[in-house]
Amino acid sequence: MTNSKLAAHRQHFPALANKAYFNYGGQGPLPQMSLEAIKRSYECVQQMGPFSREVNAWVTGEAIATRSAIASELNVPAEAIALTEDVTVGCNIAFWGIDWKPGDHLLLSDCEHPGIVATAMELQRRFNIEISTCPLMATLNQGDPVAVIAQHLRPNTRLLAISHILWNTGQVLPLGEIVKVCHNSPVSTLKNGIVRVLVDAAQSVGVLPLNLIDLGVDFYAFTGHKWWCGPEGLGGLYVSAEALPDLHPSFIGWRSIIMDKTGNPTGWKGGAQRYEVATSAYPLYAGLREAIALHHQWGTIEERYQEICRLSGYLWERLSEIDGVNCLRKSPPAAGLVAFELTNGKPHNQLVDFLYQQNCMVRTILSPDCVRACVHYFTTESEIDQLVDAIASQNVYFI
Repeated sequence: MTNSKLAAHRQHFPALANKAYFNYGGQGPLPQMSLEAIKRSYECVQQMGPFSREVNAWVTGEAIATRSAIASELNVPAEAIALTEDVTVGCNIAFWGIDWKPGDHLLLSDCEHPGIVATAMELQRRFNIEISTCPLMATLNQGDPVAVIAQHLRPNTRLLAISHILWNTGQVLPLGEIVKVCHNSPVSTLKNGIVRVLVDAAQSVGVLPLNLIDLGVDFYAFTGHKWWCGPEGLGGLYVSAEALPDLHPSFIGWRSIIMDKTGNPTGWKGGAQRYEVATSAYPLYAGLREAIALHHQWGTIEERYQEICRLSGYLWERLSEIDGVNCLRKSPPAAGLVAFELTNGKPHNQLVDFLYQQNCMVRTILSPDCVRACVHYFTTESEIDQLVDAIASQNVYFI
């Protein structure tokens, strides 16, 4: 894409006008067309009457269209998608929907988000299950994450919960190979011999070209407000056809059930819709669809991913040239997250505050103790240069 076309594309994101933004892994900037679609939807609801037959039909249509748009991005059937609020809700649906027995084993990696770890701890308390972690952080630059996971599977392992892209180091895990190891675990003594795999996809949806059918994953929880740059408060959960019968609804509402003529519940909705609950902010649906469509205007997901890798590689290379800065990854990143640390002993939060004053937005990570910068396909090299120059100047600023 030419510089003029890239500049025109960036005009769709008002938040980019006055800052060098590197927090896409936390929340992406909302396109103007998404904001306008949300506003139009709210106005439409009020004009029709918020609780009317016309609005009820509109809500159904919006949900169908949104599941279809998401399913197309993930290469799965639309009925395999449950609309949720965010990644955490999707993970909770999978965590709490499993029929845990005392002594069952839940395997995590040592790079999971605190929300996942806290949920696992509560599962352990309530159901008296076993929890352990496998050391994937050590495989960032060497080692085999598939082999590490295989070594930590137990005869009683029911579920592996991992991220597709690790949120702290940016490592992209070979998910398909991991799923195969879990689904064909030679040590499992479970009835079907299959260890289910739950994936935190916060950093992968909108970045990686995805075909969840080919990957074979059981549960894939994602959000629209990060790399898709959609509105916060809308995400989803993919549930495979094979895993669906064994995942029971825990959060239940009128959207998840079938009712007879007298209004009594008679069963669950087909597919993953059984995990949806009740009233949501439906106007957000149009906002997410607009955001997804805007990304397609730039190029295919393969082209966007290639550009993300090119730009993150450029950032990694430039950071590697700065004295006092150490990139955690020793080779160019395979996605848009670039984690680095200061070697001069200065606090990372002090650097983040300094960069904010220079209109460069990044964030700290606590484990490992580092700074994380995220680049998207429409990040510019000049923004990266601005960030790197500011980081280089902090060596003088902090003396």
